[in-house]
Amino acid sequence: MSLSDDKHKITDQINQTNSLKELEELRLEYLGKKGFIPNEMKLLGSLSIEEKKSKGQELNQLKQLIEESIKEQKIYIENADLNQKIKNENIDITLPANLNSKGKIHPITQTTFDIIEIFGHLNYSVETGPDIETDFNNFSALNIPSHHPAREMQDTFYVEGKKNEENNVLRTHTSPVQVRTMLKTKPPIKIIVPGRTYRSDSDSTHTPMFHQVEGLVVNKNATMADLKSTLIVFLKEFFHVEDLKYRFRPSYFPFTEPSAEMDVAYTKKNNVIKIGEGDEWLEVLGCGMVNPKVLENCNIDPQIYQGFAFGMGIERLSMLKYGITDMRGLFDVNYKWLEHFGFNALDIKTRSEI
Repeated sequence: MSLSDDKHKITDQINQTNSLKELEELRLEYLGKKGFIPNEMKLLGSLSIEEKKSKGQELNQLKQLIEESIKEQKIYIENADLNQKIKNENIDITLPANLNSKGKIHPITQTTFDIIEIFGHLNYSVETGPDIETDFNNFSALNIPSHHPAREMQDTFYVEGKKNEENNVLRTHTSPVQVRTMLKTKPPIKIIVPGRTYRSDSDSTHTPMFHQVEGLVVNKNATMADLKSTLIVFLKEFFHVEDLKYRFRPSYFPFTEPSAEMDVAYTKKNNVIKIGEGDEWLEVLGCGMVNPKVLENCNIDPQIYQGFAFGMGIERLSMLKYGITDMRGLFDVNYKWLEHFGFNALDIKTRSEI
């Protein structure tokens, strides 16, 4: 076979192939171990030096031409096959995506839902307010003196105000919403205030941003007995413990007088806390009768009205109820953690269904 004469014949054969199988057969015919080019290479040994150099160069050029032609034809065949598939296939874009992933309700969100539902059955309404508060609403109106440690920079996040104006703060509790409610609403008042709060603290049991829920009742005949019975009912419902073991201890808060902290009994087994029984005690909330000075600061006559208030951390309640040992897990973007501690929306029943 003359190399120069058959060059075009070989490339025509390659260009006329219609499948990758045909193309591979031609490649083996010309470039395989027993193909045309290798056989011609073996015959070079019997030629003179000049002939060997000349024919060897022609064979290398032909080999390169065949390799490039096969590569180009392969791309052409693959593209032709793909275009044919696209032409023949009919994709129904109206079908929904086949997604199996499901979202989960975060424990903090679920705990907030539970708290609102329980107090809703006790005829409490829900109030909300801004995260950035005035010094008056966050401290002064609540009878917190100017020298109180809570006002110090290391405990409170201050927000610089406009020129000649007082600095605002990121609220350190949700009590400012109680102040706002008393300033705009005449008694009787019966509210709970869930929301975000901020303090400069961070470890396994504290975070710079956390959630609280506070309650306020103001009327003409609110008593400490009403406060205690309300909190006992709430904790029994929340922890699903009918025979809840609890106690109230005297305490001090600037905005309530008298003040108390409420503890519940617990046992700990295998690093899991069980609420409601045992000989160990755990603080869960603070409470007390509204200080008359707070009522005066909010333009309510303490000679006519009295009230009680309480506050608790939503993270703390979530950790106790669901066995969460490190508060930081509540704020990590960890989907495996949420898969374990989260709630399926459709699986959650309301309290009226339980």
